[in-house]
Amino acid sequence: MTGTQRTPRQVRTAAIASLVGSALEWYDFFLYGTAAALVFNTLFFPTFDPLVGTIAAFGTNAAGFLARPLGGVIFGHFGDRVGRKSMLVVTLMIMGVATFLIGVLPTYHSIGVWAAVLLIVLRIVQGIAVGGEWGGGVLIVSEQAPSHRRGFYSAWSQTGVGLGFVLSASVYALVQTTTTTEAFLAWGWRIPFLAGIVLTVVGLLIRLRVMETPVARQNAAATKPARPPILEVLRSHRKSVLITFGARIAENGAMYVFLTFSLAYAAKIGLDSGLVLAAVVVGMLIESFAMPAWGALSDRVGRRPVYLGGAIAMIAWAYPFFALFDSGNPILVFLAVLVAVVICHGAMIGTQPAFFTELFDRRVRYSGVALGHELASVVAGGFSPIIATALFAWAGASWPIALFLIGMGVITVVSVAAAPETTAKDIDEQDTADTAEADTEVRTG
Repeated sequence: MTGTQRTPRQVRTAAIASLVGSALEWYDFFLYGTAAALVFNTLFFPTFDPLVGTIAAFGTNAAGFLARPLGGVIFGHFGDRVGRKSMLVVTLMIMGVATFLIGVLPTYHSIGVWAAVLLIVLRIVQGIAVGGEWGGGVLIVSEQAPSHRRGFYSAWSQTGVGLGFVLSASVYALVQTTTTTEAFLAWGWRIPFLAGIVLTVVGLLIRLRVMETPVARQNAAATKPARPPILEVLRSHRKSVLITFGARIAENGAMYVFLTFSLAYAAKIGLDSGLVLAAVVVGMLIESFAMPAWGALSDRVGRRPVYLGGAIAMIAWAYPFFALFDSGNPILVFLAVLVAVVICHGAMIGTQPAFFTELFDRRVRYSGVALGHELASVVAGGFSPIIATALFAWAGASWPIALFLIGMGVITVVSVAAAPETTAKDIDEQDTADTAEADTEVRTG
């Protein structure tokens, strides 16, 4: 790296801070998905048919995904102009407050349809916050890591995502097993949301300790170009945005089929939801610590081979995943989830932070990474549980959902195959032509 290189201790501190802060913020976001699968259809849409109520609950979940690109644009702009660290503090505060308010929200039986309206509003606020979170959480590590270990260190930010899911699912499982069904529906479901405010305070204390990245300091000190970062991304980084978008389709879409829809699917075929939730928690816990291994492998063999391997494995596993669920055998259910998340999903998400960082120039990196990442979240993550539920309602079987997974996998394979290999890129360097044009804009603007 250049003279902006951090000491090993500073890099480790950044990685730990990103991991912990990311885990706490994604704990808040994933809580909603779990609740949408398990209780929101009963509490906020009780007048619907149960299956339609599940689709409606997943629809409110999708509202958060629709808001994520807006968060990416807003926080990406200030993240490129002001810095990564300050944006991470703001997003965590917003997420914590929104999650707490969901925990005190009246249900349909108290205020009627307004309960669903307020739920959607708070989910949108969560979406805006998390839309600005991911890019900053990744860059705070990847821009400080040594180039030959960027894949390994930056993957720890993704470990935070995995641990956030594990934490949210574990808390829900604990509350479920320690309360009656009636108590859980009456007040137990609120406990994980209310606990989020305590975790937010912990996350803030940790994030305030991390140092700003050298690249962000350079950006903040430089003369600001006339064109906002997001417009520069759309003008000169369209291919990188499309690659980022396409690469995420399989990773994000499959994630919410494997982790969220699978809970609803298990209920429809008579499987114990506790068994599936346990399998998901164990799978995500193992994957969380496999992510840095996948990132380290990408440091050695390249980003594209590892990412492509995960996408192709997902295509191959789409049918076996549901066949093993349909068997009803607990061991086979665990096997289905472990292969899906640790190998198929893990190879993609573990490689993602370094890969996406290296696709964009430093002056617009936060905006570019956030835009491509969050647009895919809308298309894939937000709607995949709804599409999967609708396909199951239509066919009464899992085969169209498997085809849906395969289709998403093909999109990702094509996108990553079209990408350059970025492993050796110096991310501290700004594109010369891009910088010259920015200087011209400032002088003539």
